Amino acid sequence: MAEGLKPETLALHAGWRADPATGAVAVPIYQTTSYQFHDTRHAADLFALNELGNIYTRIGNPTTDVLEQRVAAFEGGVAALALASGQAASAFAVQNVARVGDNIVSGTDLYGGTWNLFANTLKDQGLEVRFVDPSDPAAFRAASDERTRAYYIETLPNPKLIVPPIAEIAAAGREIGVPLIVDNTSAPLLCRPLKHGAAIIVYSATKYLGGHGNSIGGLIVDGGDFDWEAHAARQPALNTPDPSYHGAVWTQAAKPIGPVAYIIKARTTLLRDVGAAISPFNAFLLLQGIETVALRIERHSRSAEAVAGWLSRRSGVRAVIHPSLQSGAARQRADRYLAGGYGGLVGFELANVEEGRAFIDALKLFYHVANIGDARSLAIHPATTTHSQLSAQDQFLSGVTPGYVRLSIGLEHVDDILADLDQALVAATGLAARTGDAA
Repeated sequence: MAEGLKPETLALHAGWRADPATGAVAVPIYQTTSYQFHDTRHAADLFALNELGNIYTRIGNPTTDVLEQRVAAFEGGVAALALASGQAASAFAVQNVARVGDNIVSGTDLYGGTWNLFANTLKDQGLEVRFVDPSDPAAFRAASDERTRAYYIETLPNPKLIVPPIAEIAAAGREIGVPLIVDNTSAPLLCRPLKHGAAIIVYSATKYLGGHGNSIGGLIVDGGDFDWEAHAARQPALNTPDPSYHGAVWTQAAKPIGPVAYIIKARTTLLRDVGAAISPFNAFLLLQGIETVALRIERHSRSAEAVAGWLSRRSGVRAVIHPSLQSGAARQRADRYLAGGYGGLVGFELANVEEGRAFIDALKLFYHVANIGDARSLAIHPATTTHSQLSAQDQFLSGVTPGYVRLSIGLEHVDDILADLDQALVAATGLAARTGDAA
């Protein structure tokens, strides 16, 4: 079914056609904890990975399985793992290959929650994250040593919105056996990281994939083309006996199934033991969102570009952050890696914290929430919310200034979006729009 189909089509059809028992087209919600085994041999084979199937919903579920198949298909991967949140996906993606004393190298341009996870929580667990300039592939290699297990970047970093050189970073890592993990949350269908050399994709499915602000979820997609076995010394987590699963060597144990050692290990160790399982109902709701993601991301992108252009002409706005307004190498990378639009996020800088807060408080149409990718337009002041746990220096490195405001442009008519931005800017800055620029 999937062979030869475009990603937009796969987002509607991959992983499911109809229920064989009833003919139902919509994916059922399998709201169950457990599954009846045929007999003791069947149960033993499932637990020994001699056969794939359902054991317990903490590890896998039929509704969730369709979600995993669908996202893996439109990303061009071999398998996926759905989790309770994007934060769980980011953590598991790294912990699946890195142990105590190991390190990963990450770009500095990160969502605030990911930065804190990497800089503090993983550090407390004995895993070092080394931060480098994501625009410089050589910086990743320079920060690597014999215990570097992965590189990590965001496709369209939130809040800087500067696309990194994905292919060059991926190539630098593959030369020494280091996989590139790419968070593609802000650019589904616009960017295909696996085609540019990434080994693993992570998503906060809460955002554009779900698209309606009603479900928390995360995903890890395994590209299936990274040769873990060829770099056994570099990747011991997948190439040495795992005592948590009766001594399985994952590159060997997965061979009868396919090139899925990475994702099988994540499911049968981390998900099994930590338990960050997505609910079947949330998986169902995310599937509904994914059916329309191609149309929504196109509209988000078109309206966001219009908003960015309007803000760039607006009195009181000191800078606008959006790929359409970038130049030089940053713009070239945006055009190379983002197909069909620049995404739905726009950032802009006001004079100070006070103006940033005043702007947020004056909004009427926009929702003031800690989320992006919703069908509704959203706004937030990162310095006092999503990035408030970071030091002033780390906020600056991640792209957050005191007056920075982040917008997630929704599906409303663009005239209504601009009208709300206009009145909020007047309230925050006291400056009216330039002649001809009012909404």
